[in-house]
Amino acid sequence: MALRVITLNLNGIRSAADKGFVEWAGSAAADCMGVQEIKAQAADLAGRFERLDGLDGHFHLARKKGYSGVGLYTRKAPSEVVTGFDGGEFDAEGRWVEARYDSARRKFSVISCYFPSGSSGEERQAAKFRFLERIYRHLAELRRTREFILVGDINIAHHEIDLRNWRGNRRNSGFLPEERAWMTKLLTRGGLVDVFRTLNPRPEQYTWWSNRGQARANNVGWRIDYQLATPAVAATARREQIYLERRFSDHAPLIIDYGYAL
Repeated sequence: MALRVITLNLNGIRSAADKGFVEWAGSAAADCMGVQEIKAQAADLAGRFERLDGLDGHFHLARKKGYSGVGLYTRKAPSEVVTGFDGGEFDAEGRWVEARYDSARRKFSVISCYFPSGSSGEERQAAKFRFLERIYRHLAELRRTREFILVGDINIAHHEIDLRNWRGNRRNSGFLPEERAWMTKLLTRGGLVDVFRTLNPRPEQYTWWSNRGQARANNVGWRIDYQLATPAVAATARREQIYLERRFSDHAPLIIDYGYAL
């Protein structure tokens, strides 16, 4: 059996739909598709985006209009859907939706998560650091009880290989030493696996490009979209792809096939 998992920051689901996202999603053969930065409310989704070609949508939307929000489209109905993880500040921003597939012999989740950006200033960077502290604790607790794949826009490029202009970004949000150290901790002591990098060690593998200048045309990008998995699930990963043929947002879809059955 195979499990195809896709993640994509949409930068607005309505905008992405205008660029062909819905039609592409119907042909992508996903079993689970995590989307981030929906920038929509329930009324905007109604009758249009709750279901995509056999995939049922589950959402955690921000209270603030036109901001954040995550979704998870699933082909197989989960046994439970969990929205939110901290019960406060970040749940109000719509950053976590989790589909659980639990049985008598196994507990397994697929999670769509959108980490904050700190690029707008010190206040949001401080919020990002609070988020990292809380999400680390939550993931550690989750890992004690279940296997999972977390997909999403993490807004951190881990290593120099993960962005083109690493020298010029060492003091910028997304490549700060503290953020990179947090990522290292998550992938060592935290016990999770950066699945893409287990399959593809090559440079110039990016998932986001600035809209300024000719960044995408020149592949001046960052790898900030991830699939992170518990080791037993990560070990079944077979194929990866950053989908570049069509452009739905400033991010590209990240596709990974696992030899893992729901």
